[in-house]
Amino acid sequence: MGLPRLLEAVREYSPKSDLETVELAYDFAAKAHEGQKRASGEPYINHSVEAAITLAKMRLPENMIVAGLLHDVPEDTNVTLEDIEKNFGEDVASMVGGITKLGKIKYRGMERYVENLRKMFVAMASDIRVILIKFADRLHNLSTLDALPPRKRLRIALETLEIYAPIANRLGVGFIQGMLEDYSFKYVNPKEFAWVSGLVKERYRAKERYLKKVGQKIVDELKKNHVEVLDIHGRTKHLYSLFKKLLKYDRNIDKIYDLVALRVIVPTVADCYATLGIIHHMWKPLKGRIKDYIAQPKPNGYQSLHTTVFCDGGDIVEVQIRTEQMHQESEYGIAAHWQYAEAGKESSETANVQIAWVKDLIRLQQEKLGDSDKLMESFENLKIDVFQKRIFVFTPKGDVIDLPEDATPVDFAYAIHSDIGDRCTAARINNEIASLDARLYSGDMCEIVVDKNRKGPNPDWLKFVKTNHAKDRVKTYAKKKRLH
Repeated sequence: MGLPRLLEAVREYSPKSDLETVELAYDFAAKAHEGQKRASGEPYINHSVEAAITLAKMRLPENMIVAGLLHDVPEDTNVTLEDIEKNFGEDVASMVGGITKLGKIKYRGMERYVENLRKMFVAMASDIRVILIKFADRLHNLSTLDALPPRKRLRIALETLEIYAPIANRLGVGFIQGMLEDYSFKYVNPKEFAWVSGLVKERYRAKERYLKKVGQKIVDELKKNHVEVLDIHGRTKHLYSLFKKLLKYDRNIDKIYDLVALRVIVPTVADCYATLGIIHHMWKPLKGRIKDYIAQPKPNGYQSLHTTVFCDGGDIVEVQIRTEQMHQESEYGIAAHWQYAEAGKESSETANVQIAWVKDLIRLQQEKLGDSDKLMESFENLKIDVFQKRIFVFTPKGDVIDLPEDATPVDFAYAIHSDIGDRCTAARINNEIASLDARLYSGDMCEIVVDKNRKGPNPDWLKFVKTNHAKDRVKTYAKKKRLH
């Protein structure tokens, strides 16, 4: 029953895929898992198929679909990695091996997770495809958590919220992040989950019909102005994301305008801006609610135009405008990188942003290869940076610097270049003189004033710097100074 659904999902985006290999992998996995049942009582092979279908939804290449089907074989059956290599080649066996290693990691709370995180980062640095297959595996596991004892359910849900979801966010895989968070939220905080679910159901039903009318008006107006609409649909905010926002607004749902948003997909960037202008001509925009993530993408590469407008009858509606490519990338993030590779195209800027982060992982691993303590420390530091919220700050030339929340001009200076950090003496934020310990916010433009005669950083900076690179430079300089 599951195999036809999988084949259909692959055919949808890749009609030329070698489905014979996918079928062979299914038969191989089904035979290996024969007689095995999951805690829910269903045949084990169902899990492998569901994980592979999620990978197909991400439009990933056939060899990753094959690895998804086989991902639990070496761990849970008598079939070895060598058997997989013999039948499906070195590349598939290598991915399955990476997933098997990740499978041995057990979550025991953030503090005791450092060593395991290191293993995860090493696996990701070796082959980022492994984490995407792990996401697919985890998603199906979460959907069947009810079959497990309460303590195990909570452990898996917490691990997902604290580890996997932030990594999915960092890699820009929006639809995976949202689903991982929502499934986990249900088990980590059941009362709040029920409350937020109720709010959404009640509000969405009331707004659904209204949004259809608004959407039709937009389509009609765009047609008049010769702008093609590829798709227009309502998007409900993910529950966990909504819950975090509600906490910011004293649990007042009336202050949240993007509970349900309209998403308009148009062919080109020029069409995006034209659509924004047309919508603003139709309805008055809310002050301070226009966000241009096309000119200024989010740190994980997300691009879209957002505006919130007073529609017919005074109802407030958020509209998100983007191209098809931006939409694919906001949903699939780094997975889009393989879509370009398969199609023989260059990676987009968004995919490059996410790939750059993975390259940092690889560089760290290679630099500290012989020194496990230093590597460990680097991954621990990286963990801190990864799981913080991110902001994006601009240089005077318009380059985007990705920093953790609460970062300062000193962090910004070090992110540009170590020498600029070592010699910075003052800063201008949005053209106004600011102290070096000032807090930076997303969208700020920061300029660093440098003194070439300055010998090195001020040890007092340790009191306020946020990035590990800045902390390391200041500590190293202070240590050298003491020795002399």
